Amino acid sequence: MAENQKTILLTGASRGIGRAIALVLASEKHKLVLCARNVSKLDETAAACREKGAEVFTLPADLSKADVPGNVVAKSITHFGKLDVLINNAGIAKSAALEEVTLEDWNSMMDLNARAPFLLAKHAVPFLKKSNDGVIINISSVVGRKGYPNQLAYSASKHALTGLTRVLGRELQKDGVRVHLIAPGGVSTDMIQMARPDLNPDELIQPEEIAELVAFLLSSNGNGMVDEFNIRRKSSTPFD
Repeated sequence: MAENQKTILLTGASRGIGRAIALVLASEKHKLVLCARNVSKLDETAAACREKGAEVFTLPADLSKADVPGNVVAKSITHFGKLDVLINNAGIAKSAALEEVTLEDWNSMMDLNARAPFLLAKHAVPFLKKSNDGVIINISSVVGRKGYPNQLAYSASKHALTGLTRVLGRELQKDGVRVHLIAPGGVSTDMIQMARPDLNPDELIQPEEIAELVAFLLSSNGNGMVDEFNIRRKSSTPFD
């Protein structure tokens, strides 16, 4: 086993930021549990990770269902026997003004973007406490600290994730579990292209930039780490 090899549960691993994170962590030979709803895309990511020499276990799952996060953690433990890192990356977004936001829209974003990370953390923490370096990384967004028109439900869900992260960081500090929040501006992914097709992908943050930051966090276990990273491009771009 590599000296710094970790067992990592990564959600939303089939595309975008999640896929980029999976590939970077695979190149470092971590053991990966990859979770996503899209089976074919998840299998593609897993195959690419295995080509890099990583041991991979795939878990197709819909984390928006209340009973699924606990099952995902349990299956991860059954397969690998331990868990060192939880990366909550899965999320959905829909742009709509207040009058157009339906209760279904609100619930779907809250269920996946906020409730799922809460439940995953709740079930994972007992195992993370047993790790020599337990870590939770939550992938949020700039909308989790700023308000933008037509982003009501999405912004509320990411604000909830921000609050969750800050409280968990305080609660788990005594147990040696680090909790980080990554809150980027616009990232060039399928999700943002659907929500904002007017944006130029070349002017947005690239998924690989987020993945490199995740790898850095996992390689740094000192006591002086900051707990929140707000990332934006050097030039002025939407969602800065």
